[in-house]
Amino acid sequence: MNNSGMMKQLLQMQKQLKKTQKELEREIVTGSSKDGSVQIMLTGTQKFHSIHVDESLIDNRSTTDIEERIGKALEDALDKSRKLMADKLGPMAGGLPGLK
Repeated sequence: MNNSGMMKQLLQMQKQLKKTQKELEREIVTGSSKDGSVQIMLTGTQKFHSIHVDESLIDNRSTTDIEERIGKALEDALDKSRKLMADKLGPMAGGLPGLK
């Protein structure tokens, strides 16, 4: 591929990357504890959106148990956000030799 073709391809990828970044900023993933009593919402760019803790959890559990459930929900949300990001950005790497 000649230099002008490569430059054109790079500019197209840059434009697509910006578009995908904006999409990821708008998408929300939800991670939850095993029983669903804690839910954490993050954007596709792994920014905090919100958290929901079931009221009955607060009344009946120790703080250690609540903290563990929050940690599990956060891990789940981060995993989902990373997967979403990889799914959205992964195909772009296929467009350039050496980035697959």
